Amino acid sequence: MSSKSARADYWTCAVTGLRVHEATVPPLLVNAVTAIGFLLLGGLLSVLLALTRWEAVHLLPANWYYVTLTLHAWSMLGFWMIFFEIAILYFASSVVLQVPLASLRAAWLAYVVMIGGALLAAVTVLVQGDGWDQPLLTSYAPLKIHPLFLLGAIIFAVGAFVGLGLFFATVWRAQRADIERRSLPLVVFGAVVAAIIATESLLGGAVAYGWYFLYTIGVIPTIDAEMYRVLFWLLGHGSQQINLAAMVTSWYLLAYIAVGARTVSEKVSRTAFIMYALFINLGAAHHILSDPGVSNAWRIFNASYAVYGAVMASLIHAFAIPGSVEWALRRQGHTGLFGWLRNAPWGNPAFASLAVSLTLFGVLGGITGVTFGTEQLNMMVHNTLAIPGHFHATVVAGTTIAFMGIAYQVIQLIARRDLLSRQLATFQLYFYGAAMAAVSVAMIWLGYFFGTPRRHAATAALSIVRSPLLEAVLGIAAMLAVVGGILFLALAVLSLLGGSRRPVGPRLAPIAGGADARSTSTPSPEAAPVPHDLSGTLTLCLIFLALLLAIYATHWVNLASLWGVR
Repeated sequence: MSSKSARADYWTCAVTGLRVHEATVPPLLVNAVTAIGFLLLGGLLSVLLALTRWEAVHLLPANWYYVTLTLHAWSMLGFWMIFFEIAILYFASSVVLQVPLASLRAAWLAYVVMIGGALLAAVTVLVQGDGWDQPLLTSYAPLKIHPLFLLGAIIFAVGAFVGLGLFFATVWRAQRADIERRSLPLVVFGAVVAAIIATESLLGGAVAYGWYFLYTIGVIPTIDAEMYRVLFWLLGHGSQQINLAAMVTSWYLLAYIAVGARTVSEKVSRTAFIMYALFINLGAAHHILSDPGVSNAWRIFNASYAVYGAVMASLIHAFAIPGSVEWALRRQGHTGLFGWLRNAPWGNPAFASLAVSLTLFGVLGGITGVTFGTEQLNMMVHNTLAIPGHFHATVVAGTTIAFMGIAYQVIQLIARRDLLSRQLATFQLYFYGAAMAAVSVAMIWLGYFFGTPRRHAATAALSIVRSPLLEAVLGIAAMLAVVGGILFLALAVLSLLGGSRRPVGPRLAPIAGGADARSTSTPSPEAAPVPHDLSGTLTLCLIFLALLLAIYATHWVNLASLWGVR
């Protein structure tokens, strides 16, 4: 840490009481704002894609459709998510633990390398010409992928590794400085698990793309396409599990900010996070269930038993987070089975983002994830539009809305600016959530019931049954979602530039040894053992489980009806 960083002051957040190191704020905000920029780019591109999949419009020719699809996938699934997750890691390590980042130079180095790699990859996609194949998200060998795109992806991964290393170093230094702290706060613990998953995923992606890069420039003569696919899906699927862990961590934080919710049992919630670290990336197996290079035993274990461990972790969080909200609201005097839910702060952007994200992720993304990830059931939907429908329900309707809620909180608590309109911010979250729910359902329905392919540029040219109505729903809902996304961007940027300055607590000199972390509260401390009633949450979870079982059973019935068994 530089001497300048060591001399920098802290200021106290007037809302949370956390002491924020001033020098942490710029790299945190720059990563968050850059992420929002890629979100805007990906959102605008999604309109072009939806209007092309809507055959009545069919906006783009095939070549530009695939260019647009590649840029959309990497902007949304890669750059928007990972830049914002780096901002979350800086928040969880420096702000929550109330210590400086271990190295400001490393923070800026990570950002410069990441943005350089992202821009190199994106520009290559635009200017490479027709002599190269578009990598899309699944840049499989032996596609002829431009080496500069692969190099850009590798550089981006290296920058993210620097950011991950800085996060781990900051947490380690904070723990060494505060030897009296028995365990990390739950928000930080969840971020650590997300960073562990990110390390594994990015390492797999760097190895796969490094191998492919050496092949494309002629350093190595051949590439094993099957082994490449196994390595690639450590990144392709694992990058979405980074989002999952970061999203769940954000849910705990949003619940704490919105209603002061504290999980009923941190030990159980921590156990669920550990299950993510052990099992979640193994779910990537469903992407290669049809590959001849993996054994039946491998398929069955990874697509069944390993997935059950990850699903159980999600079910634990699905009970723990609403349960913590119910417990907090009941302690405020709200009674009845759902009285706490009726009296929840639905007009608070923090609570709105939590409620919309958790519901859409659980019902649309969670149920389809369990069913589509099962080995036999996967065969009905693999490479249909139902698969993008699933991850639009998870990555967009789930993670993106949670991150929008966190962005609003960062603007208020870290940038110290009031939102231009809390009412408009709340409306934006509900509006965007409704539009993305329609997009996801239309995609899932088209893929599951009509067999619409997931990447084809001209569905009308195929000999398949089509649904012009659902294509129209997809196109219109996508445009509405982009309107909601632009509204989010406008609120975020205008609030940063023109929002009223929020007051802070007293400014403080640096405290040696991290003593400040022992003297103030942190999100999600171990809750006091008092009687609690979680009957409302239990009822909601039982309804969800009944819906899950009904849809799961229906898929098996549909599978059996596809062909006769004699």
